[in-house]
Amino acid sequence: MAATGPTTPDEATAPDEWSVRNLDLDAYLQRIGYDGPLDPSHATLAGLHRAHLAAIPFENLDLMLGRGVRVDFDSIQAKLVYANRGGYCYEQGQLFGAVLERLGYQVDRLLARVGPDGEPVRPRTHLTLRVGADGGTWLADVGFGNSPPGPLELGKTNTSAPQELDGWTYEIAPDDAEETWKVRELQAGEWVTLYRYEDRPVYPADVVLSNHFTATYPESWFTWQPIVARRYPDAVHALVGRMYTITTPGHVKNRRTLSDEEFATSLSDVFGLTFTDEELATLVAAPRGAG
Repeated sequence: MAATGPTTPDEATAPDEWSVRNLDLDAYLQRIGYDGPLDPSHATLAGLHRAHLAAIPFENLDLMLGRGVRVDFDSIQAKLVYANRGGYCYEQGQLFGAVLERLGYQVDRLLARVGPDGEPVRPRTHLTLRVGADGGTWLADVGFGNSPPGPLELGKTNTSAPQELDGWTYEIAPDDAEETWKVRELQAGEWVTLYRYEDRPVYPADVVLSNHFTATYPESWFTWQPIVARRYPDAVHALVGRMYTITTPGHVKNRRTLSDEEFATSLSDVFGLTFTDEELATLVAAPRGAG
């Protein structure tokens, strides 16, 4: 069923700046539990997107374990695919992008600035994907934490009217900055900008630089508290510090603060992550952040 990689001399010798040829596609498909079609269609894209979100959680726990986060492809694959761990956007986006390219999609990696309207400009700390499928274009984002449950259709001008997926509503609108668009979610009846992506070329070195900021800058959210999220079919489950939040369509939130024991248990029972006793002890002792 799975594609096995380049089959022609031209493919085998073409530049591979995103290390797509290193992808173990069979292992990835097994990791996300996907056994559907593999043709480069929108239906396949949507199926892979949903399966990826359901299987691979968003998380920054290697930073809490003092290991740092590497964003070269081999390290990403070893962690997210072979070790059954999760990761954040630079890891998730590169892995999913490699899968889509291997299957024949046109993929653009794009960097984005996270945050709502009306705030000072933030650095580009999010990686998302623009994907060509079935003669159309889609924004596919599996690494945002509360990522949309499926790809968002883009019009010819990179914008989209409101579109509903599983009860969640999104739109893509032009931003004031040139060649920039904002992804907005309808939250409790109000449009909230999640992030702004820029239509500019992105290279692996750009991701390395953005990741260095995200993983080391003292004011980065990811450096001083555990952050874990997983999208279930009916809700997004998220853990920030000790604050555990279940968000359902309409942006209805149910929150509570976890004890140390509940925190450790949730990592496996809710988010599907397995750690050694020593690792769990380190995570429990990590800063609790705002939660």
